[in-house]
Amino acid sequence: MLALLQPEHLIAAVGLVGVIAIIFAESGLFFGFFLPGDSLLFTAGLFASQGLLNIFWLVIGCALAAIIGDSVGYAFGKRVGPALFSREDSFFFHKKHVERAHRFYEKYGKKAIVLARFVPIVRTFAPIVAGVGEMPYKTFVSFNVIGGVLWTIVVSLAGYFLGQAFPATERYLSYIIVIVVALSVVPIALELFREWRARRSV
Repeated sequence: MLALLQPEHLIAAVGLVGVIAIIFAESGLFFGFFLPGDSLLFTAGLFASQGLLNIFWLVIGCALAAIIGDSVGYAFGKRVGPALFSREDSFFFHKKHVERAHRFYEKYGKKAIVLARFVPIVRTFAPIVAGVGEMPYKTFVSFNVIGGVLWTIVVSLAGYFLGQAFPATERYLSYIIVIVVALSVVPIALELFREWRARRSV
């Protein structure tokens, strides 16, 4: 089961359409937070450099999926509202993720919609929090489009150009994915460290 969640296995199993669907789910459905968005998109770009996927449709499809997914998350947050913060934890839902996204949103304001794109887990819950906080939809859409397009281009083309520059990169794919995942976790680790220091200083 865990092997199936590895990016290379996911891409081999579901293809381009599946990659786009997973990006949508990770962006817009609160239970999609466990999906490997960054590493999946990077690996898909790497596969595209080897001719296994079309880079043009990968970028276009995933950018649209990310934007539409965030809009779904916003609509969900606006519909559910504050009740989301009092909801009990379950297998697919953990209140701490919403609270973390809420702190991120309070800290960065509207820019959080763009910045959250590059932070796993927060990426899934930031649009929901924006909906709960009733951010004007026109404002949300503007930052959502910027964030979705920027994230998709940066991450997928990083994999694509790396694969073109070093054709043998796929031999070391597992190691590269570990590095990408580690880098994507850095913002969360820093945030947790700040929280720990803040609690120690009280």
